[in-house]
Amino acid sequence: MSSDTTVRVSRPAAAVAQVTLCRPDLRNAFNDEVIAALTQAFRALDIDDAVRVVVLAAEGPAFCAGADLHWMRRMADYTRAQNLDDAAGLAEMLRSIAGCRKPTIARVQGDAYAGGVGLVAACDLAVAADSVQFCLSEVKLGLVPATISPYVVRAMGARAAQRYMLTAERFDAATALRLGFVHEVVPAESLDRGVQGLTGALLAASPQALAACKRLLHEVTGQPLDAALIARTVEFIADARASDEGREGVQAFLGKRKPRWQE
Repeated sequence: MSSDTTVRVSRPAAAVAQVTLCRPDLRNAFNDEVIAALTQAFRALDIDDAVRVVVLAAEGPAFCAGADLHWMRRMADYTRAQNLDDAAGLAEMLRSIAGCRKPTIARVQGDAYAGGVGLVAACDLAVAADSVQFCLSEVKLGLVPATISPYVVRAMGARAAQRYMLTAERFDAATALRLGFVHEVVPAESLDRGVQGLTGALLAASPQALAACKRLLHEVTGQPLDAALIARTVEFIADARASDEGREGVQAFLGKRKPRWQE
């Protein structure tokens, strides 16, 4: 377990790590310190062989309100070059979450605004309390949801993203579920049970296959159904069949026993 003033990494269960935003008094808004801490945490967990699932959570009533106001005030005086460097750090943080080889689950206990929506979108799976509100509020401030846009569009689809990015309307958890932005909506008291259900399903799967499946999803999403894509899918299944865990999984199934990653 590691501790930080803004981000805490813990191990709530075997093979499961939880990264928790710890700024409840500021609605878990992020600044350069939070961005650096999140990036470092996900990079470390990505290469930690003892970890198979990562949960992104938050303390307090809000999940994440987006950018910290004090940080935004500083950015107002930045040059374009400074803004480019600053935005690059935010983009790299999001990529460290989305690119993590371990499956990631957003545990959304409270409202998520602006960049907070991006954090949810960057995770593979999301479970939200039924009282949660989401908002892509950037245009109301004269800004654009730029660095989070690839993840948000992928998570909710281009048509829905057009509406909520352009109007900055709030949308509730039920709408997020209908759009596919979150995968489960549960009463607040059942949030941990919902996360544990998904965690259990992920832990039953081959770690190597999960990492390969994440790469597969990244490579096939939005791509034309052409000969090159078909050839790439052939490579994926051939490599999986020849892998150690691929062989172990088939042998375990045929032998009516658990594969070694479930023992």
